Amino acid sequence: MDNSTIIQCKDLVHKYIDNEQKEKVALNGVNLSVKKGEFLVVLGHNGSGKSTIAKHMNVLLLPSGGKVYVDGMDTEDESNLWEIRKTAGMVFQNPDNQLVATIVEEDVAFGPENIGVEPAEIRKRVDESLKKVGMYEYRKHAPHLLSGGQKQRVAIAGILAMKPKCIIFDEPTAMLDPSGRKEVLNAIKQINKENGITIVLITHYMDEAAQADRIVVMDNGEIKLEGTPRKVFSNVELMKNLGLDVPQVTELAYELKKSGIDISIEILNIDEMVNALCQLR
Repeated sequence: MDNSTIIQCKDLVHKYIDNEQKEKVALNGVNLSVKKGEFLVVLGHNGSGKSTIAKHMNVLLLPSGGKVYVDGMDTEDESNLWEIRKTAGMVFQNPDNQLVATIVEEDVAFGPENIGVEPAEIRKRVDESLKKVGMYEYRKHAPHLLSGGQKQRVAIAGILAMKPKCIIFDEPTAMLDPSGRKEVLNAIKQINKENGITIVLITHYMDEAAQADRIVVMDNGEIKLEGTPRKVFSNVELMKNLGLDVPQVTELAYELKKSGIDISIEILNIDEMVNALCQLR
């Protein structure tokens, strides 16, 4: 594992026993390196293995075969468990399951208190983390009175207060309305760009994936495609065969190209589409 890599999966296999007592393979020899400071999105339909790989990065699951290293630490070595969880924090789908206190700032303080951070340092971390996700003015509020997007941002602040090098988000916007989704994605992008924290985002929303540095597409426990959003989404046929959409403008460009119009299919947003159409004149 070189110095530029924070998470490495080597020939990772994950097997489990289903309800009918049959052995199933959720991950089948996955090789994946996550670079320090990267914003990586893992895409795939339900059952593709994307959430399983996220849980391996935070030692919620252990390999059936192969290895996972987080900042050089082997996830199968029990003595690394808490150090790995401090290094790679995790935010889940349902914000209600992650909030433990009756006041927002107490919730954010919970993690640092558990790892023995000094009270004065906790105070500083809580304030800084809430400011980073735009929730500082709600610090005295009761979490259950907040919107879904606000709750999820408090959950992110709670992880930030632990000072992780990496945060893994397992479909963090799946239960939110569009405005809540936007709030959370903006917070994720901000902590990646401004604080250099590595982000691994598991999602099935194409508009979220389009904003990543790199996308990995999973199907049947294997990586089928990886690259920049432009490269990945220009594979319209393959994405559809995997049961996934591409951004609407990318699909429009693809259909125009198919009908004989000379237009790039590496288009991700409306502005790019407008520019490409203007150049056709």
